[in-house]
Amino acid sequence: MGNELRWPKLLGSGILLARENVWWVGFLLIFSASCANDQNLADIILDSDPVCEPHSGLGPTSNQLLACTLVQRGLDRSFLIYIPDLYESQDIPAPLLFSLHGYTSSAIINLSYTGFQKLADQHGFLLIYPQGSILSTTGATHWNVGGWTTGSTTNDVEFIEGIIEWASTNYRVDVKRIYSAGMSNGGSMSYHLACHLGSKVTAIASVTGPMTFDTYRDCIPRGSTPVLHIHGLIDPVVPYLGNSVMMPINDVIEYWVQANNCDSQGVETAIIDQDGDGIGGTYTRYENCTSSANVDLYLLDNLGHQWPVIRSGLVRADIDAASIVWGFLSNFEIDGD
Repeated sequence: MGNELRWPKLLGSGILLARENVWWVGFLLIFSASCANDQNLADIILDSDPVCEPHSGLGPTSNQLLACTLVQRGLDRSFLIYIPDLYESQDIPAPLLFSLHGYTSSAIINLSYTGFQKLADQHGFLLIYPQGSILSTTGATHWNVGGWTTGSTTNDVEFIEGIIEWASTNYRVDVKRIYSAGMSNGGSMSYHLACHLGSKVTAIASVTGPMTFDTYRDCIPRGSTPVLHIHGLIDPVVPYLGNSVMMPINDVIEYWVQANNCDSQGVETAIIDQDGDGIGGTYTRYENCTSSANVDLYLLDNLGHQWPVIRSGLVRADIDAASIVWGFLSNFEIDGD
C-alpha cells in the first residue's frame, strides 16, 4: 500500500486558468476556437496527449487497466482507465464513469475499494480513475473545490474536461452518458463538475462529500442534473450537519431539489439493518423533477467516513455504494431521458 500511495508521481505546480465567472469566458473562447477549425479540444486543454501503458493494479498486468500520464498547464497529471472485455466485444458507444478519490488518497486506492470494476465487467461501461494533484499548503493529494482547498492552483474542471475529450476521441464513448462519482473530496469534486461542467457530465453521485460554500455560491448548473448522495450520520470528518468549510448535507440536497424543480417533500423508505451491524438508515427520493432528474439521499445510522459495501474484508453495511451509484447514474442521459 505504501508504494501505491506514491503512484503516480506528481511534480510541479499548476496554473489556475480561470475561476468562477472568468472560467466561462475561457470556455467560450476555447469553444469558439474549436468550432473555427478541426483541432481536437483535448489538444487545446491539455499540453500533451495522454501516454498510456498497461498497469498491474488488478494483479497481472493486462490491457484492461492502463496508467496514463499527461501534462496540463505545465503540471504532470495522470489517471487510470479500465476497459472491460464487454466493451471490447460490443461495437456500440459505452457510458463513461469517473471515480474520484478522496483527500490524501489516490486513484489506485480508490480502485481497490469502490467495486466499480465488477459492474463495468457486467455492463460494459468505461471507467476512469483520475489522480488528484498535490495541494502545496498541505502536501496531500486533493481536488480543487474552493473553500478549504482555496490555496490550490489546479484547474481540475479543465483536467476532467480534457480527459473527456481525449476519451471521446479514442474510445466509443456515449457522450450523453458521462457520469462522475466520488468519495469525500472526490464527491465534492463531483458536485463541482455538476456546477461547472454540466454540459458534459450527465449525473453525479457523492459518498460522504458535500458541496463547499464556494461551489454552492458559484454554481451554474445546466437545466437539471440528477444527484445521488450517500452519507453516514456519525461521520467525524465530514459532519452531516456541516461545519465552517462544508455545507450541511440537507442544504446541499435542498439546493439540487430546487435546481431540478423536484417535489419539496421526498418519499422516504427505511433501510433495514439486516446483518445486525447497526447500519440501517433511510433512503429518500425527490421525484417529479424537470427531465426526471431525481435527487436521491441515503442516510446511514452508525456509519462514519466510509464507503459502504456488502462484501467481506471491508467495512460492511446494508447497502453497496457501487451498485447503488451505478444503478442510479445509468438511468440518465444528458438530455434528461
